[in-house]
Amino acid sequence: AKIEQTAGGKAFRDLLAAGTPLVFDGGMGTSLYEQGILHTRAFEEANLTSPGKVKSIHASFIQAGANVIETNTFSANRYCLQRFGIDNVAEINAAGVRIAREAATEAGKGTLIAGAVGPTGEGSGFIDEDKSTDISDAFRAQIKALVEAGVDIVVLETFQYLSEMRIALDVTKELFQGPIIASMSFSDEPAATNFYPPAKVAQLLRRWGADVVGVNCGGGWGRVGEGGPSALYDVAEEMVKEVGSSVPVYACPNAGHPKRVGHRCVYMATSEYFLVYAKRLFKAGVRMVGGCCGTRPEHVEAIASAARMFGGGSVTLVASEAPKAGPTVARMDKAASVALDPVPVGQRTGLSAKIWRIWEQRLAGGTRRQAPLGPEDFVVSVEVNPVPGLSTAKPVATARKLRKGGVDVINIADGPRATVRMCNSALAEAVQREVGCETILHMCCRDRNLLGLMSDLLGNHARGLHNMVVITGDPPKMGDYPKATAVFDVDSIGLLRIIKGLNSGLDPAGKSFDAQARFFCATGAEPGAVDYEREMRRLQEKIEAGADLIMTQPVYDAEVMRKFLKDVAALSRPIPVLLGLCPLVSARNAEFLHNEVPGMSVPQEIRDRMARAGGGPAGQAEGVAIAREMLAEFADQVVGCYVMPQLGKYDLALEVLSGLGYGKEDSEARRDAGRATDASAA
Repeated sequence: AKIEQTAGGKAFRDLLAAGTPLVFDGGMGTSLYEQGILHTRAFEEANLTSPGKVKSIHASFIQAGANVIETNTFSANRYCLQRFGIDNVAEINAAGVRIAREAATEAGKGTLIAGAVGPTGEGSGFIDEDKSTDISDAFRAQIKALVEAGVDIVVLETFQYLSEMRIALDVTKELFQGPIIASMSFSDEPAATNFYPPAKVAQLLRRWGADVVGVNCGGGWGRVGEGGPSALYDVAEEMVKEVGSSVPVYACPNAGHPKRVGHRCVYMATSEYFLVYAKRLFKAGVRMVGGCCGTRPEHVEAIASAARMFGGGSVTLVASEAPKAGPTVARMDKAASVALDPVPVGQRTGLSAKIWRIWEQRLAGGTRRQAPLGPEDFVVSVEVNPVPGLSTAKPVATARKLRKGGVDVINIADGPRATVRMCNSALAEAVQREVGCETILHMCCRDRNLLGLMSDLLGNHARGLHNMVVITGDPPKMGDYPKATAVFDVDSIGLLRIIKGLNSGLDPAGKSFDAQARFFCATGAEPGAVDYEREMRRLQEKIEAGADLIMTQPVYDAEVMRKFLKDVAALSRPIPVLLGLCPLVSARNAEFLHNEVPGMSVPQEIRDRMARAGGGPAGQAEGVAIAREMLAEFADQVVGCYVMPQLGKYDLALEVLSGLGYGKEDSEARRDAGRATDASAA
């Protein structure tokens, strides 16, 4: 009879249904080797001979933030153990589950237990009926011991041969009603997967009964000799694109490809590098990320930091109630009776007044398409960031020039690309004081805990900085400050809820505040996101949390933007959109954005155009022409645009906008034509 799923197995399936990102643990074998257990013995035998070491490794991964730990049973099948003269399969597997369960119970975080099952080593070549039966019997003995000992999940991992994976899946389904993860390891032997690429493999694994499909350990498809985060990202992204959000995808890369240093093999990928790729994996739609060979607690800690950006990482998995995805910091229900009606959006700031006038008059709340006349009924935001150092002179001069050219608002990022700059509020205050131009500040969740975020919000409001772009933020990167840590007490949705409360006179605890804020909040969106369904689902949550304006990432494909605007119009509460424009400056720049920046896609046709133009003035002119085409295509559907000039080339922003009357002698006057009406509204 099948073993029923545990309470943990049910919780795991509930989390899959909710879309919550989950963190798996790191490399058990690596950790045991570092504790003096040599590869001349079976690592799984340590469950009997050194249970304290195994338990301490589990505890270190839980402490680092793992939601799921895998038992030390990867090679605890008859074939692998016999190579070391060991035959007590059931005892070793049961001990592995018991040790993991003890570590999880002592940690008190509701950590789930996954029974780790690896290949037998007999999967290559032709598998006849007799050999298939022998392999099935080996898996059956191991998996039966794991599920009878009470694992929440069975994870079949590092399988290179599809034929052996199918045998393992069949046996697991025969014995277990709980969730099953099937994870392949792609090698330089394409025959192992019948020459099927990752997308086809993902389809087959799902068809054969896996609840979760994925990739771990070895090199990426077509990338021989690589096994680190970059190679695994390519494979996992292809799987996500194939199965969509209907089938969760799992990815556990090695800590790079091992290199020989002296007499040791060393995994070179740092935890900072892992953080970058963990974020990319979650952003691409991968739902579970962990580590394989060479990964230690610091790598898992980096993954947990990335997971918190997407509403996961710190969830308690086994609870009396099914957990909900996303942060739950800002609760308003206790003080709902004293909440004030927020100031109408069109009356909060000068920027919000103009946007709402255009939204209601020119676009009829998103129900009408009408081209703008010029700066008088079109909003332009240009990104100008603090330069390294102590002076605001250069960016203030740039803001003055842009304002004279008709630009409405200066957009100032918050530590873009996790670099160290002057705080954006200091530059914003200087711009508003010295130029008389409104600013819109990025408010990033990465660098401040909840107290710090609240302090900045209150201070910004007191200084007249009321326009905000609320973002989760990039993770700290490798560079001058590799030990910088990400905080992420809340993500962008949680911070929007907090600001929504402040606008209603409530603090994050739901208590009455001594005043009522009038923040105007925008949020970011990626029309070209790999996991588009998730992007739109989160956008809906952001709007419900208090966002009143969408600012898109740059888009170079008209079809992508057309679909996005159509889907925004179909939301339960459509809100205005600023079209993101980032003028390309060279062919090399176009290739970099397409290949290296997550969420950015530059169609081949556009890259070919930039290649023909080359670099220098000709490349810049072609980049301006491409941006103008996107603007002309969608100006009648958006309230304005958000221009992100590259490499300090702010003149290109005005060139892109010149067809709408920007950069002219009368640009300021036309922009300010409706200012009296907007000012009275605000």
